Amino acid sequence: MYCASVFFKRLTTIIVSTLVLVLSGCGSSSSDDNTSQAAANNQPNSSSDTTNSDTSTDTSTDSNTDQGTGDNSDSSDSGGDNNSSDDDSNDTAQVVGSTDGVLCDYLYNEFNDSASVQATSNADWSCDGSDRQLTANGIPDHATGTFPNQANPNTISEKNVSVSYTLTPTKTDSTTTLGGPSGATGYVLNGVKIDANTAGSCDDSGNSCSLVGNTGNWSIEALGQTSFDFGTDDNNAHVQPDGSYHYHGMPEGFIELRSGNEVTMTLIGWAADGFPIYARYGYSEAENAQSELKVMTGSYQLVETVSSNRPSTSVYALGTFAQDWEYVAGSGDLDECNGRFGVTPEFPQGIYHYYATDSYPYFQRCVKGEL
Repeated sequence: MYCASVFFKRLTTIIVSTLVLVLSGCGSSSSDDNTSQAAANNQPNSSSDTTNSDTSTDTSTDSNTDQGTGDNSDSSDSGGDNNSSDDDSNDTAQVVGSTDGVLCDYLYNEFNDSASVQATSNADWSCDGSDRQLTANGIPDHATGTFPNQANPNTISEKNVSVSYTLTPTKTDSTTTLGGPSGATGYVLNGVKIDANTAGSCDDSGNSCSLVGNTGNWSIEALGQTSFDFGTDDNNAHVQPDGSYHYHGMPEGFIELRSGNEVTMTLIGWAADGFPIYARYGYSEAENAQSELKVMTGSYQLVETVSSNRPSTSVYALGTFAQDWEYVAGSGDLDECNGRFGVTPEFPQGIYHYYATDSYPYFQRCVKGEL
């Protein structure tokens, strides 16, 4: 009996100990889980979730944004082959038929230490949903020639430039000639106006000519002739009597600042009708952004029949006067206003646009959009 009693006591002790150990082990596991869960619960769930969500969202957003920007940039860069620039100047139009979204925040404000300038160049372009507005002081942002000079006695001075162009330009079948008293045909992005004609002229005899006044029948060209010197600099610009520095042709200094070259279509300004202006290069196939870039040529040719009233060509070679040129459709790449419809980096769906060219008329003398 004693052995049995001892046996059962020992058995009971073993069973109890075993149960304690088992229960203790389960409790430990449960306690650890609860402790871990409690620790996790002590971390703000919303913060943890938000952090994870933000991280995921930020990563996704940044990736999508970067990818989207890259895609848009590649698209706007004419398939990515012809334009390697990644700056904001290559933003694309937000809506087909509108120029909104392109260079709507162009701002320049720097001192120009060119000897003939010595002033701050300021140009501020902005868009308000319906119009593109320019506020500027007319001071160029690049080096200039010497002014005054022997052929141009005028000094560059600040001007109050304030213009507004539509963001939804509409092309028409008619043309409007601008320049001089009729107003600038447009402005380069630096706030300097485009005014390709001159106030110089000769009478029919050619014996009475003046570079001001525009009183004769034969209008003298500033560029492309050697009979008269208007004192233009390497930017094909000079200064009007009121101090306005302005372009008659290719604004070389500004194009250089914009890094324009043979592999880049370079938007340099806006015409009075709201359409964009490019410099020198355009696609060889107007509506194919994958085609090669080429130098655009105007479609003006020297007249074949010279008027009997014209001053002698032995004195003033053909090309001296505006009347020496006539538009011949199809003889170049562009229309009578030095423009055409086609795709550009900023307008991949196509838009009517103008060009500054090395050939006559150098800059457009008219616009084809509604004013």
